[in-house]
Amino acid sequence: MLTRNLGTQGLKVSTIGLGCMGMSSTYGAADDTASIEAIRQAVNNGISLFDTANVYGNGHNEKLLGKAIKGLQQELTVATKVGIQEMQLNQKRVNGHPDYIRTEIEKSLKRLDRDYVDLYYLHRVDPDVPIEESIGEMARLVEEGKVRYIGLSEASLTTIQKAHQTHPLTAVQSEYSLWSRDVEKNILPYLQENGIGFVAYSPLGRGFFTDNFNSNLANQDVRQYMPRFQDENLIANQKVFENVKQLSQKLGITSSQLVLAWLLQKNSNLVAIPGSKSIQHINENIAASEIILDSEVMTLLNHAFDESNTYGSRYPGVLMAELEK
Repeated sequence: MLTRNLGTQGLKVSTIGLGCMGMSSTYGAADDTASIEAIRQAVNNGISLFDTANVYGNGHNEKLLGKAIKGLQQELTVATKVGIQEMQLNQKRVNGHPDYIRTEIEKSLKRLDRDYVDLYYLHRVDPDVPIEESIGEMARLVEEGKVRYIGLSEASLTTIQKAHQTHPLTAVQSEYSLWSRDVEKNILPYLQENGIGFVAYSPLGRGFFTDNFNSNLANQDVRQYMPRFQDENLIANQKVFENVKQLSQKLGITSSQLVLAWLLQKNSNLVAIPGSKSIQHINENIAASEIILDSEVMTLLNHAFDESNTYGSRYPGVLMAELEK
């Protein structure tokens, strides 16, 4: 597995990490035994970055990851998050108050069965709490040895700048893929200039950019509420993706490998954390980190899903409102 520096503060991780959220029923039913085996196989095959959050499965995901990696000898980076209280859509879910952050780190450490978290993100920015207060509390956790590095998730450039001035950020995490490129304009250049790493979540479009995507979503699958996966939007997006599939077949690789290779080649300052419950798919993702695409292919993919041919927003309106512009 190839590795990359995540920022300039000394954190080095596998170029491909593993997003663990889907192992807690977010995308349909999951099996703990199979998930634990997949995590351990991922470690054996070179993945060192594992991403979770306190809210995934209301703590289940952190417990699962902690159990899976307990006793392993490899040096691993565990990233978790704080700031979303629950997955409900009908009330304010975001909490960036210092006392909440302090309470939650203790719960996360207990669930993960660890003395510290390697990378601790503020999951969403609380509009009612100055970012300096939230990051200030996270900085104190670093001083106390409960956290090694801190980051932000889905934050605006202005907030990232204020946070970085309060305490050096190691990473910023946002959705980034063929059909989610908002970060390219201002955020990625700023991160590059200031030695802050970038972590791309949902780099495979929540499973859409794969050869075996199933549009018949289970009742527990959150994608059924996302506009891009609904009705006419889904049909239109599938038509656009056919060109990507044909290109991957021409190159003799899977669609997911093509999309991941494109993303990694776009910026050497980022790592990707595709989620999967399948060791076969995890291994495909690992292999994508070594694929080099020529300039013609890169250009074709750059135009595959632009603003004019991407149908539907990333989240339903109530969740889009939580994302800082």
